[in-house]
Amino acid sequence: METENKKHYIIMTNRPKDPGLKVTGKIKAYLEERGASCTVFADNEGADQIRLRKEGEESTASCMIVLGGDGTMLKAAKETASSGIPLLGVNLGTVGYLADVDPEAIYASLDRLLREEYLIEERMMLFGEVIGGDGCGKAACMHALNDVTITRRGSLQIIRFRIWVNGQVLNSYEADGIVIATPTGSTGYNLSAGGPIVEPGADLILLTPICPHTLNTRSIVLRGDDVVEVEIGEKQSGMVQEVEVNFDGGRQMVLCSKDRLRVMRSPKTTSIIKLSRLSFVERLHRKMSV
Repeated sequence: METENKKHYIIMTNRPKDPGLKVTGKIKAYLEERGASCTVFADNEGADQIRLRKEGEESTASCMIVLGGDGTMLKAAKETASSGIPLLGVNLGTVGYLADVDPEAIYASLDRLLREEYLIEERMMLFGEVIGGDGCGKAACMHALNDVTITRRGSLQIIRFRIWVNGQVLNSYEADGIVIATPTGSTGYNLSAGGPIVEPGADLILLTPICPHTLNTRSIVLRGDDVVEVEIGEKQSGMVQEVEVNFDGGRQMVLCSKDRLRVMRSPKTTSIIKLSRLSFVERLHRKMSV
């Protein structure tokens, strides 16, 4: 447990991006030399290895320092969505839109962290549930910080979709898949699929088809409070279509023809620590210039 005057930090590390935990060890030593305590675990190890923190420790930590790339930040978001503990990302990956700290600025950033000289951004998350073709729930509900995606499963065939927004029919698609993204996720799969980049503090939901089989299909921007339902159609042959649903590129579920995926704003949010004084536009310019 964190004492009144002693800060505690959890350090979550992507081990392949920090061989030998060299950067992790430096951060841990630096913080402990300044009176803080730290718990370290690696995000790609087994649950019996990474659960080094004590019961309830997560909710009392000052923050979770995440070493890796955006994928590691997304895993950390799942760990902390219930507790509200803020995340500070150290970019050991490539572009790294979610990670705020570059390796060469680690110590200066840790000093600002210890002095609590930062802002906290609350990022909206998505909540998804699958409704079976019989109208009954088919799977547990999931949360995502970046996106919920539907992609084809098995052979390379077109997926047929029908989409509702707030109970009203929006459109029908034939595509390789569809991305339902938050503003935070606009720079992820949504961007690769041709969707727009959105300021992460915006209040909206993006729908972007993946490789649509038409000339006039574009991304659609919805309000953050809208409820989206996607129904899976049948194959052209009339046979059952199977697709995969991914939440932040992680846990997968299989949907079949007539199943529906319902996506809306999650009651949970992800807290991101911002140390940089750069605006979103300045940061975007630097990332796109790499």
